[in-house]
Amino acid sequence: MKSTGIVKKIDDLGRIVLPKDIRTPMGIESGDALEIFTDGERIILQKFQSSCIFCGEAEDVLYYHDKRICRACVNKIKSEF
Repeated sequence: MKSTGIVKKIDDLGRIVLPKDIRTPMGIESGDALEIFTDGERIILQKFQSSCIFCGEAEDVLYYHDKRICRACVNKIKSEF
């Protein structure tokens, strides 16, 4: 893990500002969604990408019972039954 040396305070509503110098190289723009993970005492932010639970494809993804499945995997499942 790379340290940036940047320290930010959390405001009264629990928000922090992600500096542009960090957002830009990671392709994070205003309005993008971030996923939040925890690992012990760490909080990890990652740009949210809706991808298929089976193959990881991020294009042409459908939702079925709150799960993301790409159309290609749906077609493979259909052909097996």
